[in-house]
Amino acid sequence: MSSLTEFHLLSVLAQEMNMRKAAERLFVSQPALSQRLVNIEKEWGSKLFLRSQKGLSLTPAGEIVLQFINEVLAKEEKVRESITALNSEVHGTLKIAVASIVGQNWLPQVLKKFVSRYPQAKISLITGWSSEILKSLYDDQVHIGIIRGTPDWKGIKIPLFKDSLYLVDTEITRPEQVLETDRPFIQFKSDSNYYQEIQDWWLRQFKTSPKRTIVVDQIETCKQMTFNGIGYAILPAITLNGAEKNIFKIPLLDENNLPIKRDTWLLGYESAFQLKQVQAFVELIKEHIEEEGKGYHP
Repeated sequence: MSSLTEFHLLSVLAQEMNMRKAAERLFVSQPALSQRLVNIEKEWGSKLFLRSQKGLSLTPAGEIVLQFINEVLAKEEKVRESITALNSEVHGTLKIAVASIVGQNWLPQVLKKFVSRYPQAKISLITGWSSEILKSLYDDQVHIGIIRGTPDWKGIKIPLFKDSLYLVDTEITRPEQVLETDRPFIQFKSDSNYYQEIQDWWLRQFKTSPKRTIVVDQIETCKQMTFNGIGYAILPAITLNGAEKNIFKIPLLDENNLPIKRDTWLLGYESAFQLKQVQAFVELIKEHIEEEGKGYHP
C-alpha cells in the first residue's frame, strides 16, 4: 500500500495537473517525479493520470483513488492536530473563515498579535459572505468562523462586538435629504439579512424606494465612491475609522429611536475549541476587545 508521502505526492499532482509545477512544489526533478508516479500506478494496478502536452488529467481509476487519498489526508491532519493539542506549546494551523468586512477592517490587528505571540502556529484564512462562512463550518473546512448578523448555529457561539450603521455622505446632514438629492444611493452586495435590514429601515423611514441606485461588488468600492461624492451609502461603523474628512455620518435608528447595530459572532464546533491554537486565538480576541473597548462609535 502507498505511504502517506506518496498520498501527498498524488494530491499535489491532482491539484497542479502539471508535472513541472508539481515537481517544483515537491522539490524533486521531473524525471524523478515521473518515475515515482509510474511505480505508484504499478502498485495500484491502473493508470491514475493521462499525460498530454497540455498537462495531466485524471483517469476514472485516478478519480476513485484521489477521493480515497483526500479522505485519508483530511483524517491525517485531524490526527496531527490532536497530537499537537497534547503539547503545551501552541503549534498547528489555525483555520479561520471570516466575513470579508471583518477580515479587512478588524481581524488584521488580532492576527498581528497572534503571530507575534505564537510564532510556531500557522494561519489559514478564508474570507467571504457570512453565509459562505457558515458553509465552511458545516463542511468542516475550518476550525472557527467569524460572521455578521445573528447566527442560527447549534455549536459554540461567542458574541464579539456590535457596530452601528450610518448613512454616510459628503453633503447630506439629515436623513430626509435623500428624497431631495438626485445623486444615487450606492449599495454593496451583501448577505440577504443585511440587505433586508437596510430595506426595512428605508421603507420605515421614507415609505418609498431610492430614486437612483448603484450596486457595487465590494464594500470598499462603495466606501470610496461615497467619500468621493458620487453618491451616499449606508455603512457599518467597522469600516469608518474616524479619520474621514468632510464626511457626514448619520446614525440609523430603529422604530424605538435606538441605534441600529450589527452583531459580530465567533462560531465553532466544541471539538475545535479543544485545540490549543483555537483556545489561544479566542483568548487573544477577548483580550483585544477588552483593550480596545470595542463597540465602534466613530
